Amino acid sequence: MDTFNTLRNIIQSRRSTKPALMNGKKIAASQIHQLLELADWAPTHGLTEPWRFIVYENTAIQKFCFDHAELYKANTVPDKFTMAKYEKLVQQGNTLSHIVLVYMKRSAGNSIPAAEEFAAVAAAIQNILLGAAALDIAVLWSTGGMTHHPAMKNHIGLAADDNILGLLYMGYTDEPLTEGKRNIPLADKIVWRS
Repeated sequence: MDTFNTLRNIIQSRRSTKPALMNGKKIAASQIHQLLELADWAPTHGLTEPWRFIVYENTAIQKFCFDHAELYKANTVPDKFTMAKYEKLVQQGNTLSHIVLVYMKRSAGNSIPAAEEFAAVAAAIQNILLGAAALDIAVLWSTGGMTHHPAMKNHIGLAADDNILGLLYMGYTDEPLTEGKRNIPLADKIVWRS
């Protein structure tokens, strides 16, 4: 298979896998490092390389999940708080190998527009997702819970201009991949002008 078809196959077969479907098998730290190396080759305007990663493994996963749940509890008005969501956040890491928190470190002087920095970090995440798919590693890019809440930024010590783009829940699954689909035909998304 030529390089284009190999890449197309990886892109089209990549799927998100919820943590509850992961089996607890551990990913080698060297493979996590390889995925972060792929992320480091994302496009970046002005070579600002705004992507940053906090990797949680082993007991740090349970601590992060507990802290995440406590942030939810402390920052949710009582009539919106549910014990089910709290427990889900606490238990989220039970079947995972790693959690990678991905954030944007704003470039000095804000010389590059924030939207371009966000796009660069999103491209870095896509590189991780595609690399993981090639290695049969299951991943969910999550923005749930307190991911975008200022309390989470505070918790991990980010500057005011920095932003969390998501949590990558990583592991392995025994579940078969679901069939991919797109809801809007590609032709409806393209305008050709000659």
